[in-house]
Amino acid sequence: MWVRTGSWSITRRLTILYALSTVTMLLVVTGILYWVLVSDLAKADNQFLKDKIRVLRAILREHPDEPEGLREEVNSAGVYYIRVLDQDKQVLIESPDMAPWLPGFLFPEPIESGEFPTAGLKRSPPNGRSYLLVSAWTKLETAGPPRRLLQVALDVTGEQALIAGYRRRLIIVLFGGTLFAAAAGIAIARRGMRPMKAITQTAERITAVQLHERIDPARWPKELTALATAFDQMLDRLEESFTRLSQFSADLAHELRTPIHNLMGEAEVALSRNRTPEEYRDVLESSLEEFAKLSRMIDGLLFLARAESTGRSIERSPLDARKEINAVAEFHEALAEEQGIRIVCEGNATVQADPILFRRALSNLLSNALQYTPRGGRITVSARSVANIGVEVRVKDTGSGIAPEHLPKIFDRFYRVDSARSQFPQGFGLGLAIVRSIMDLHGGAVGIQSEPSKGTTVTLTFPSPL
Repeated sequence: MWVRTGSWSITRRLTILYALSTVTMLLVVTGILYWVLVSDLAKADNQFLKDKIRVLRAILREHPDEPEGLREEVNSAGVYYIRVLDQDKQVLIESPDMAPWLPGFLFPEPIESGEFPTAGLKRSPPNGRSYLLVSAWTKLETAGPPRRLLQVALDVTGEQALIAGYRRRLIIVLFGGTLFAAAAGIAIARRGMRPMKAITQTAERITAVQLHERIDPARWPKELTALATAFDQMLDRLEESFTRLSQFSADLAHELRTPIHNLMGEAEVALSRNRTPEEYRDVLESSLEEFAKLSRMIDGLLFLARAESTGRSIERSPLDARKEINAVAEFHEALAEEQGIRIVCEGNATVQADPILFRRALSNLLSNALQYTPRGGRITVSARSVANIGVEVRVKDTGSGIAPEHLPKIFDRFYRVDSARSQFPQGFGLGLAIVRSIMDLHGGAVGIQSEPSKGTTVTLTFPSPL
């Protein structure tokens, strides 16, 4: 039956793997020990039979006509038995009690006189004992019959009992080792999985209002440090995103409240009494301006949402930066002349960028510069190639500048300095946020330098193509 392991817990898997590895190791070790014992005993038994054949041959060769020496060897046998037969396989002499249980037909075919047995034949007669049997011919240097047949049996019942007992003990060790390995595996796996349980408990405590919780990777084993670090980094990103989202929601509500209140106020005033057609026309024109303001705000927010969506790519093409700068400057030239501001274009470079996004970023910067540069001021737009970096496009003005405490937040959505809110209420604080999103899409960077009453310089860095 196929068992699905996909739903098994890590503790269960570790326990099974630990038990299997331990059982495998025990099987190998016990198998080797058992094989060594059996091999050593078999080797010793066969060597004993070989030596006994050698001794018997020597006795028969040196004293063929003196049976006393042979009889002494045969009768002194304890755990081994000897039978000597003539050339016609008639028994000449044999150990006591050998005939009933070890008849001649049990023995293997005899080897020649010049050979020695390598391995005996194991037999178990009805007496319940086990014997290792060999038979061999031997030559006699006498005038009588030239050969004798030797049959030797070694009682290996005790060794078989030893091996059987050893085997039982190994089985007990194997079974006990398996149970111990399973129990130890459960304990070790549960102890090893405690950090995961702690991480889970920490994750369960995290909510939208408790994103400050952290796992602290220093407390965990090295194997979990990377996971804990990644988890904490994810929480950092989530906390930052929630903070930005909350701030964004508050800013959006604040920015929408003003034009909606204006529209409601104008409508209430218009409906408070009968108006002339000209007065209704003025109300509609004022409402149209507020609608246009709301439309621009919504367009900017939609652009930021699309720009920050994951997986969005842009089509880059080589652009003549000076040509693009001149085109954008020409578009703003009329407003600049009206405000008495001079726009100067400098430098030459080829930039890899999306032409529409490039012009939009540059147009937003010029619009900001025109808003905050007084009459008689100057705005310089330049482009240059920087080795190993890419192309830098700078917009420098001689305007009112920005205080240092505002610079870190100047590219955030809806962020506006209080003085700018009162001086230019038609703005939304989305222009620079859009510029930063455009540069992120290009894999570039945007930087700002400013001093109050001296002016501001914004630098767009477009990376070189790979």
